Amino acid sequence: MTEGITPPDHKAYREALKRWDALAKPIGSLGAFEEMISALAALKGSADISLERPVLTVVCADNGVVSEGVSQSGQEVTLSVMKALSKHESTVSFMAEDTGITVIPVDAGVNLSLQGLREEDEISGLPELLDYDDDGNGRTDKYRILNRRILNGTADILKGPAMSRQDCLKAVLSGISLVRELKEAGADMVLTGEMGIGNTTTSAAVACVITKEAPELLVGRGAGLPDDKLEKKLRVVKEALRINKPDGRDPIDVIAKVGGPDIAMLTGIFLGGARFGVPAVIDGYISQTAALCAKGISASCTKAMIASHSSAETGGDLLLEHLGKRAVIGAGMRLGEGSGAVMLYMLLKSALNVYNSGHIFERLGIEPYVRYNTT
Repeated sequence: MTEGITPPDHKAYREALKRWDALAKPIGSLGAFEEMISALAALKGSADISLERPVLTVVCADNGVVSEGVSQSGQEVTLSVMKALSKHESTVSFMAEDTGITVIPVDAGVNLSLQGLREEDEISGLPELLDYDDDGNGRTDKYRILNRRILNGTADILKGPAMSRQDCLKAVLSGISLVRELKEAGADMVLTGEMGIGNTTTSAAVACVITKEAPELLVGRGAGLPDDKLEKKLRVVKEALRINKPDGRDPIDVIAKVGGPDIAMLTGIFLGGARFGVPAVIDGYISQTAALCAKGISASCTKAMIASHSSAETGGDLLLEHLGKRAVIGAGMRLGEGSGAVMLYMLLKSALNVYNSGHIFERLGIEPYVRYNTT
């Protein structure tokens, strides 16, 4: 899983910083965006950066722990939203309009039996899916959903492991392969998103083990739980950890026991981003948890990660701290679906326009600023 992940190119990073410093503006005045774009140079091994083919992968899966009453809604909502994503009718689909972002819903383990959707109604090949036009029309009558199914929803983590270690590995490897496929199709950035009722519960359980932080610091209201259900959710996470005893030294064991295929596939996407030199944008709480799992497998993979926003979900900022990442958006969002990643892309693209403008001091006949080291 870690094959091909190399350290960042520090020479390209320094070249990118020099390009920033030559631009006709105060040095460092675009703040974190200058660091982000320089980090992209380090990932790609070149100070010449362009972002023209972004793809948002919204990984969908169902969680058996929903039966314990840890969410406002049932599993059927996961399938409904995945269908909406396939028709460009979800919240993030509207957000991504006119941005150049291709939104791809990925079925990693949705319980299809709840609404009669069949596996053969989905698309198995990425080229076939990408052949659809902007209105969701294509050469088949299938849903515009990429089939990367591992299982038909997970088991209840209060009754044992969410899934087998083998299925977890399949999901991680599928995420890695998906990045390779996307790169071959021309994608130059992967934005991560997810959809799965109950996945803030599984993510909190995974995050507790990976970070060694107390559940009280990481269990939140998700899509909006009242106090009594929040207390129940906290008890469920604690009991699931007691029953399954996940090994924090082994992220695969942790995801298999108390996570889900959505977290596993996102983990693979972050690993794949580092392996294939494709930047991967972190969205909110679930995506942050997966990024931490990827870091636990290969610390070097963080070179491909870009944090988007500070999630309003309890523990979101703490997860970013463990990742060593800084989010530039603090809007109190907790939508999921990759919404924060979409917003970050638009801001990053704006900063990149400045970076590539060639609007340097020399052309304006102005004495350039000098970078001073400050204490």
